[in-house]
Amino acid sequence: METRKTNSADLERKRPVFLQLGLIIAISAALAAFEWKTPNTGNIVLPPLVMAEPVTDIIDVVVEKKQELPKPVNPTLFKEVENNKDELPEIEIMVETNPFEKIGPYKLPEKSIEETDPSEPDFFLIAEKMPEYPGGEAALRKYLAGNTVYPKIARETGISGVVYVSFIIEPDGSISNIRALREVPGGCTEEAIRVVREMTGWAPGMQRGKTVRVCMNLPVYFKLLN
Repeated sequence: METRKTNSADLERKRPVFLQLGLIIAISAALAAFEWKTPNTGNIVLPPLVMAEPVTDIIDVVVEKKQELPKPVNPTLFKEVENNKDELPEIEIMVETNPFEKIGPYKLPEKSIEETDPSEPDFFLIAEKMPEYPGGEAALRKYLAGNTVYPKIARETGISGVVYVSFIIEPDGSISNIRALREVPGGCTEEAIRVVREMTGWAPGMQRGKTVRVCMNLPVYFKLLN
């Protein structure tokens, strides 16, 4: 039996109509879109642009240097020795006395000076009668040799030398203005000044029948005997 469509059920017959209708709608929509105008709302104002200030501070990076630990001491490097500290060399303290020896220019210490005769100096290097230690030069040599102690530091380290001590014999026989013109380390300078300071009983110098101040220079020798 042959199948047949009725004219009312045949959709192919209406296809050209639907195609034309669709094209018309699409073209109309496109034209409407091109012709559409939006309302003018004025110029758009943007907020001001804020520029951040450049960073100029430079941060110093400190790198701590790793400290090297000291290497352990090898105990085998130490050697036991006998203690001979008490066995000190024989000591000879030589004292040379020469009150007339000149050791460079003498500089007066700063102090108030009383008004005196301008023709008279404050002190004399050489007077008509020079000061004298009780008993003379031999007694002075004996005093220094018997009272001077060789300093321990100088003795143990082998320091020797000559200390030149300058001092003034006052009109009453006392000693003042003691100073070292040449020093020896290890306590020798201090010991020489101490011994000179403890000297007493000097006969003062005389000039024109008057007792005057006289500057004296005394070299004290410190010598170790082998």
